[in-house]
Amino acid sequence: MKSILGIGNALTDILAVLPDDSLLNTYHLPKGSMQHVDMETGDSIWEALRPLGVKYVAGGSAANTISCTAILGMPSGFIGKVGDDELGHLFKSDQEQYGIRTHLLTGEHSSGRSMVFVSGGNAERTFAVYLGSALDLVPEDLDPAWFAGYDYFHIEGYLVQNQDLVRRAVELARAAGCTVSLDLASYNVVESNLAFLHDIVEKYVDIVFANENESRAFTGLRDPEEALALLAGICRTAIVKVGKDGSWVRSGDEVHYIHPWPAVALDATGAGDTYAAGFLYADALGLPLKACGEIGSIFAAKVVEVIGTKMDIPRWKEAKQQMRDLLATYGR
Repeated sequence: MKSILGIGNALTDILAVLPDDSLLNTYHLPKGSMQHVDMETGDSIWEALRPLGVKYVAGGSAANTISCTAILGMPSGFIGKVGDDELGHLFKSDQEQYGIRTHLLTGEHSSGRSMVFVSGGNAERTFAVYLGSALDLVPEDLDPAWFAGYDYFHIEGYLVQNQDLVRRAVELARAAGCTVSLDLASYNVVESNLAFLHDIVEKYVDIVFANENESRAFTGLRDPEEALALLAGICRTAIVKVGKDGSWVRSGDEVHYIHPWPAVALDATGAGDTYAAGFLYADALGLPLKACGEIGSIFAAKVVEVIGTKMDIPRWKEAKQQMRDLLATYGR
């Protein structure tokens, strides 16, 4: 089985259900927003959340994808940086339980965390993100030997806060012969780093994952199919996800619309990360382009049925069976 290495912000999601909006008001967090906070505020919020009964889930975009590829059976590795603290140890333990080969360095700051507040009758989610030691990862940390032997290299767009790190990572991956995939991560990230991302995609990236807003920010085109065509013109394979309406996949002149897999959606968090894992796993098996998109859709549909980014065992089993049924239609 082909292998995959990922790099990204090593974050722990801290989920708490709020009885009211008082904590949001105290820290000036608009309901439904995503705010970056400094270390002092991040530590203060964490302490305020503890009495509420919180749930800790190791996360981060690329780490979520790599956890899923490991569960699917791909030999998987991850590069990141955490603090020497409770959350850093939790993150490392989570990766180890999935059999991920981790290159997890220790930074000077406390571990990064994404504090997720669930409130209101519709379970609206508000985020306060402290990147912490994840920001301490620098190009000089990367060892070329870490990349040797891997077939795929997956990188999250959130890392473009350090453009030198991203460039060094994709250079090492390309030198090691990896197929390079990039998740564009967020439309505001794309807008703020547009020229750099265009350069990286054109020179190093084989597979690009984007949602509708990210593809629009990258290409300047509002129509997802037109954006898809432009993306596919500068890399091997392009994927544009259109939320509950499914996704589009294209490689050269081959293009397919992928219907969304049926699901009872509770929380869309992690859907894109899980889609990427399913797609890359199928691509590693040498499956047709359409099948790659369909398998990505199967796993994305299952993760939206749970709160957070981790599927339970019954859903994993059901998704794997649905994948096997699909593969049978392709004679696999």
